Amino acid sequence: MFNPSPALDPRTTLARPDLAVQALEGLVRARAFRAAEPLRGRAPVADIHAEASQSSERIDQLLFGEVFDGLERRGDRVWGQARRDGTVGWVDAEALAPAVALPTHRVAAVDADLPLNALVRAGDDVGPDLVEIGLFGDDPVTVAERLLGVPHALGARSSRATDCSGLVQQALLACGLPGPRRAHEQAALGTDVARAQARRGDLAIWLDVRPGQSWTGHSAFVLDADRVLHATGHHGAVVIEAFAEADARCRADGFQPVIFRRIRP
Repeated sequence: MFNPSPALDPRTTLARPDLAVQALEGLVRARAFRAAEPLRGRAPVADIHAEASQSSERIDQLLFGEVFDGLERRGDRVWGQARRDGTVGWVDAEALAPAVALPTHRVAAVDADLPLNALVRAGDDVGPDLVEIGLFGDDPVTVAERLLGVPHALGARSSRATDCSGLVQQALLACGLPGPRRAHEQAALGTDVARAQARRGDLAIWLDVRPGQSWTGHSAFVLDADRVLHATGHHGAVVIEAFAEADARCRADGFQPVIFRRIRP
């Protein structure tokens, strides 16, 4: 995999050996630099793929109204970067439109026509389940509880389907908190907490540092002293599960021992 610099993660760096975004000129090596074209998602949810082929691995999703900085068009595909969480990949051009105005509202419901946290503008015909930009929920776990039963799908990050880190990300974003996309990024949030002190709202994260892994671990919310709330492929959905069971399964799958992060005082 192309690595522009030891300090720059290729998953979140809009650069290849042949082409890089103009803002990185002088920071990475590339044969050409180009300004990105701001686009916005116009489909409720659009998949972001690792390669130009739609059959390649889904690595993220773009929600309605989120900005995608497009750098290259190849047929009906666009290569660029999702601005909200930094993921670099390929999106169907039909799912994108010019980003001509800033959003004014955010979808706050989990069962609306558009997914939770979709970004809309005044006048968009998207229904009543909106709050103004800048108004957020108070508790990420309360948001995550509203998503119980949502199907698990690797690479998904919406109220329609989600993976583990996508669930954590969307609950954090709904509360106005930083929402990085992958487990290793979420493990850098907040401060370390000992198992005995972990409480509702803390993150429980099992990192996977083995080489060649597309994903970097498993993320969950601590619900109470004995349970976690997470999206899991084992159960196929967002569920509440005994911490001991989740921990044993992650350890058996080769993940590192769990760490706890407190993201709010």
